[in-house]
Amino acid sequence: MPKITPVHWKKLEKIFFMAGFRLARQSGSHRAYVKEGVSRPIVIPAYDEVPVSIIRNNLKTAGITRDEYFKWLEKI
Repeated sequence: MPKITPVHWKKLEKIFFMAGFRLARQSGSHRAYVKEGVSRPIVIPAYDEVPVSIIRNNLKTAGITRDEYFKWLEKI
């Protein structure tokens, strides 16, 4: 399985949109996304390279598997 690497925030945003999330609010350079059934909002900082730790934490919170992440990443 490929390694999770830093990605641009716009790519990460597209993945969460594909997973059914919607933009709820923005505060400075941080954008929060929500989805029915997910207890906490997903926060994506508007960085050129979002760190792997943030990607992993957001995937875990959203209930998205690594396989789903890489499948959607290929489509972008």
